[in-house]
Amino acid sequence: MEAVLKVVQTINLYLSDYILVVLLIGCGLFFSIKTRFVQVRCFGEGMKQVFGKLSLKGGRQENGLTSFQALTTAIAAQVGTGNIIGACGAILTGGPGAIFWMWIIAFFGMATIYAEAVLAQKTRHVEADGSIHGGPVYYIRKAFPNAFGKFLAGFFAVAIILALGFMGCMVQSNSIGETCSNALGIPTWIIGIIVAAVAAFIFIGGIQRLASVTEKLVPIMAVIYLVGGLVLLICRIQYVPETIAMIFRYAFQPQAIIGGGLGYALKTAISQGVKRGLFSNEAGMGSTPHAHAMANVAAPHEQGVVAMVGVFIDTFVVLTMTALIVVSTLYAGNGVLASGAAEGVSRTNMAQLAFGSVFGSTASNLFVAVCLLFFAFSTIISWNLFGRINVKYLFGDKGVKIYSVLAVIFIFLGSCLSNDLVWELTDTFNQLMVLPNVLALLALASMVTGTREK
Repeated sequence: MEAVLKVVQTINLYLSDYILVVLLIGCGLFFSIKTRFVQVRCFGEGMKQVFGKLSLKGGRQENGLTSFQALTTAIAAQVGTGNIIGACGAILTGGPGAIFWMWIIAFFGMATIYAEAVLAQKTRHVEADGSIHGGPVYYIRKAFPNAFGKFLAGFFAVAIILALGFMGCMVQSNSIGETCSNALGIPTWIIGIIVAAVAAFIFIGGIQRLASVTEKLVPIMAVIYLVGGLVLLICRIQYVPETIAMIFRYAFQPQAIIGGGLGYALKTAISQGVKRGLFSNEAGMGSTPHAHAMANVAAPHEQGVVAMVGVFIDTFVVLTMTALIVVSTLYAGNGVLASGAAEGVSRTNMAQLAFGSVFGSTASNLFVAVCLLFFAFSTIISWNLFGRINVKYLFGDKGVKIYSVLAVIFIFLGSCLSNDLVWELTDTFNQLMVLPNVLALLALASMVTGTREK
């Protein structure tokens, strides 16, 4: 296992340090310019689309989803362990400056996800029974209508099934198991059984039951976490200016806190920002277009601007709250990590230590466990849907039944097993998904920039 872990880590090193930096920033910059910075021009329109007619009861749709249900399904996938444990891991490895690079990735990623949502709408398939199917496999085939396109679509489908449907859900359930066990003293295998059983109930209900859950769960879980974070920041208000300054300073001088030379430290900070930024907001990865393809909207542009709001909420609101909490308590004001890594501090317990410095260990463990339970579980059910769509593309309805059973088993196993290798494998396949997805986005750029806006 150690040998396999080292091999996977080496692959991830090259993918995240070189290939992803070029692809994600390059693709985001390209679509920002081509759309005349749609993430700035149409940001207000997107916020109005999302919050202008906000309702937690979208109702059962005859086919597809409401625009808000599609967004909450996408945000459910985006807001998961990446916003707490992933952000903490990026800060611990790359220093507070890694958050700055996450912001950069997210800003350009808003243009990328606009393109993804627009193409998902334009290339979706409506079956004879009215059911809607869409996502990267469909616009990949549109971009490359030949054997190469068939290969790329198949490659993407396999990667997303492994990354999100199986291993990604293991990462999420592992985080639920560890944090809930620490907070409540319940064995992880019992937590695993409960999580797997509830997930199976939602899976059986199909897309409409999933949408009904996410449209209520996502707003509630976000408010709970943000309110708790705001209370902590008020208690640490004197350290907030220093916290913000540290994020910007260590973005360009990370060697001062993580050690090594400037070149090595800067590469580490940027790669952590890129890798964990991708895992968090998923822009360019090709996961959330599955949800946006199902939205019932008048024009693809409408869902494109809604999709941008999803990245904004994920990174600039929820993930930034985690960063401010961790840096203001563990780094600022001579915190335990002010001079670098400290013994006993890991990405899995950083958030609890941060909240514990203000609220005490018992209350903080319980609060983080509850938040992570909501975050990770919502991600599990959305990721399962994305995997299921691609299983159906590859194997038809018969494959979906087998996939669903295996997915529930992986959820249970994830709650009980150590997650170092699983995290690395999830990163690998997440990053591999980017390759065919970005190629198709660039090939179909004219379909995106030719989209009619209001």
